[in-house]
Amino acid sequence: MLSRATLVCGLLLACAAAQAGLAFGSAHVLVVDEVSGEVLLSKDADTAAPIASLTKLMTAMVVLDAQQDPHEDLRIDAADTEDHFRHSRGGVPVGAVASRLSLLELALLASDNRAASALARHYPGGLEAFGAAMQRKTHALGLYGTLIEEPTGLSPNNVSSAQDMVKVLRAAARYPTVAQITSRRSHIVLVSGRPWTVRNTNRLVGAPGWRVHLSKTGFTNDAGRCLAMRAETGGRTVMVVLLGAARPSLRARDAMTIRRWLAGETPAVLVRAAAARPRAPAQRARATTVAGPWPAAGALEPAAPIVEPSPGKPPQEGGAAGTAEADTD
Repeated sequence: MLSRATLVCGLLLACAAAQAGLAFGSAHVLVVDEVSGEVLLSKDADTAAPIASLTKLMTAMVVLDAQQDPHEDLRIDAADTEDHFRHSRGGVPVGAVASRLSLLELALLASDNRAASALARHYPGGLEAFGAAMQRKTHALGLYGTLIEEPTGLSPNNVSSAQDMVKVLRAAARYPTVAQITSRRSHIVLVSGRPWTVRNTNRLVGAPGWRVHLSKTGFTNDAGRCLAMRAETGGRTVMVVLLGAARPSLRARDAMTIRRWLAGETPAVLVRAAAARPRAPAQRARATTVAGPWPAAGALEPAAPIVEPSPGKPPQEGGAAGTAEADTD
């Protein structure tokens, strides 16, 4: 339980944010100090809203809980292309074969819907068992404003609140596999024996001012632009949740506002910084392998990026090489 002093400090910080005149383009915002639990910034954080591909953080945890072989090859079937919500195109082609680990990387980094679908379909007992496990996971984490009806995030009925998404971030950070994958800027996976470059849809990974330990972006027309992220900035580790931004630029601006505010800069500085924001240098990863079974969920530890930087094209939000994902991120 938080002490009275901590609660008072949180209220003072929130008041300071209001006095600073911070405005957010996202409909729902929550920034929480990981160590103290203080709510640093908040905007309509308890209202449930569609979360798009933020769903895949929950999907990944449910898949990892099953402790299946990460190196088992799985095939993408026509069932994984059936999109009853958005009629999205692109993704891993039907008939392609990839390891369970590679599909998890595709789902979390490139937000590939077919990869997420295949992971759920190959859950022990199939999709019905996966759905039941998802309900148990939601209940175990105390996500009372959250409903997940399918594994990809394409359904507008996949909803959560910013408050619940902070709980999801805390839980996901205890899965080393999720933290390692989502803190990479890019990676190479094998699909049907061929290398695919997978780029993180979160452009803040590797950007100046942020040390991202875990993140996921999301987008559908219903959800808008979304971001859930655990990162170090301004001398502290924070959980950041942004839901319902109308445009990518608004989501990026909100993230910059949060970073600058944590650094103690004024709104006038924020405006100038936004106009002169430098582009982050591109990075490219080399393929790596993970031996043995999935790492077990354990203590919360910072997950440093495990890719090696080299010159290359900046990651484009919403796709891996060979994909044309346009409806989630």
